[in-house]
Amino acid sequence: MAKDGPDWDGLFKWSIAHSDGTPAPRALSEEDRKWFMDAMQSQSVDVVKRMKEITLVMQTPEQVLEAQGVTSADIEDMLEELQEHVESIDMANVPLLGYLKKSHSGIRAKAAEVITTIVQNNPRSQQLVMEANGFEALLSNFASDPDITDRTKALGAISFHHNKPGISAFQLANGYAALRDALGSENVRFQRKALNLIHYLLHENSSDCNIVRELGFPRIMMHLASREDVGLREGALRGLLELAQDKTGGSRDVLGGEDEKLKQVFEERIKDISLMLADDLGAVVEERHLVDSLWNACYNEPSSLGEEGLLVLPGDDDDVSPPDVASKHFEPPLRAWTANQGDNRAPDADTEKKEAEAMPLLLGFRSPA
Repeated sequence: MAKDGPDWDGLFKWSIAHSDGTPAPRALSEEDRKWFMDAMQSQSVDVVKRMKEITLVMQTPEQVLEAQGVTSADIEDMLEELQEHVESIDMANVPLLGYLKKSHSGIRAKAAEVITTIVQNNPRSQQLVMEANGFEALLSNFASDPDITDRTKALGAISFHHNKPGISAFQLANGYAALRDALGSENVRFQRKALNLIHYLLHENSSDCNIVRELGFPRIMMHLASREDVGLREGALRGLLELAQDKTGGSRDVLGGEDEKLKQVFEERIKDISLMLADDLGAVVEERHLVDSLWNACYNEPSSLGEEGLLVLPGDDDDVSPPDVASKHFEPPLRAWTANQGDNRAPDADTEKKEAEAMPLLLGFRSPA
């Protein structure tokens, strides 16, 4: 979209000249409006210049933009262009957090999507967002925005790699309660994203398993484990497996009093799997292994899937890559440089596997002074 982006030169010059915002907006003549629309349709190829121009527009008072005939759709288009730029530029230092509070839901969603693009695999951008204390706006949109798309995009903006301070901030802000609400939203995409984050949090912080049990997550995840969508079932089973394998609480009631219900869910899943056609079985490879692992964790014995020959089928491993035995000795320069940042030790096999899985972690923010 960048090549079709608007050229706002005249508006930017006007914005700079009237940066104090005191002059009252005037009514546009037909000639002025034609100029404005022509400017929007003109092309721009200087990415750096476009980034500066977009930043100026974002700093222009809303009433001024409205007086110039700029609509919510125009702002959404501008943010979409910005996203394409930051995908290729690596960083964008622009005032995006304010757009998370706009009244138009499409603008809030697109702003969160741009933030997600900026912070993904970019420690510098993550740090800038942390320093901006934007956690409150992102979490607020995730937890209570009336538009489900906005909530989903905000969840994506607070989920990325390796930021332990973010976990504490998330807990203090009652983030698990928001995740529980997300699981009850009946929106499959939102539920999937929430399940992915829950699994990662429990995997990295086993002490949170007790919080999850107390908030009633096991019953919700058991319900999702029986849903039609395979992604929901697998996400729910992964979370249940983390709970079943957790022994930190010192109690055998690992699923918060829901063990009998869980066994019923297992039996139903095993029955459904046994009735599947061969082609359908290929689409539930992970689910088959998750059910078997859960049964083993809860009852100390293999499930009947193994006895029925449904646990490992011919062709299950066809897409599995051969073991990586040479990468330690023939690392590409960028990979080697990244691995050695903050740690001069060569990564072991377990570390490389964990990095390859690219599990999400929370966006951290400094607590307000």
